[in-house]
Amino acid sequence: MFRDQLLAGRRILVTGGGTGLGKSMAGRFLALGAEVHICGRRKIVCDETATELMDLYGGRVTSHGVDIRNAQAVDEMIDNIFREGPLTDLINNAAGNFISRTEELSPRGFDAVANIVMHGTFYVTHAVGRRWIAARLPGNVVSITVTWVRNGSPYVVPSAMSKSAIHAMTMSLATEWGKHGIRLNTIAPGEIPTEGMSKRIKPGDEAGARTKAMNPMGRVGTMEELQNLAVFLISGGCDWINGETIAMDGGQALAMGGNFYQLRDWTDQDWTTAKESIMAQNEKDRAQRG
Repeated sequence: MFRDQLLAGRRILVTGGGTGLGKSMAGRFLALGAEVHICGRRKIVCDETATELMDLYGGRVTSHGVDIRNAQAVDEMIDNIFREGPLTDLINNAAGNFISRTEELSPRGFDAVANIVMHGTFYVTHAVGRRWIAARLPGNVVSITVTWVRNGSPYVVPSAMSKSAIHAMTMSLATEWGKHGIRLNTIAPGEIPTEGMSKRIKPGDEAGARTKAMNPMGRVGTMEELQNLAVFLISGGCDWINGETIAMDGGQALAMGGNFYQLRDWTDQDWTTAKESIMAQNEKDRAQRG
């Protein structure tokens, strides 16, 4: 569907690009000729991903270790990138989430999600966007959200609130920055199984099993489908798409709400088991980070 070297000459930053959906999109951009920058809190993971992607596709991937919750650190990273030349596109993919009954959620737990998803996404978008405007350059921003921005979701309230903020930012800046040639859109994918999602959002479930049972199309999404949509939105194929949130979930949100309402049937023991599983995974991740 996409010609070779479609993205040649493009410089694209993917936040949360070291793993999962971000890594997948970064790889596709690279294969189509773009120069890619990826960032994440764990520099070593981003370094390994950069090497892996260049071995697969050639080209250039530059990795950055940054905590996007830190506005100053974000601005310094963007400044360093722009010294070599401006970005042409930004993919806001970095996120954090976990399931919890909201009455049991601590302020620290809320902030762990909101500071990455809402604050961090704005910091990166603001740092890139104001440089585009100052230099009178066009640009594209594609942010990864969720279908729950339209109908909310129980048991993931910090994520639902924060992703809704990105949805509002996208619509707001699309109208404010459109005159500068800057477009903002979001993709709201349904379940595309990744290690992080499976262990923190659906602990104990076989990856994709619940979605396959409920989805109108009887399946989960694929990385290739997300790659294709992300590429299309920045490709120039239809630059009049601006301020939109595009659901990519096989119609599940239309049929079933597309959120975590089904967890209302969980028992106290189910919640205890899930919490223990999530905490164990967090400890494992901390140990791997050293």
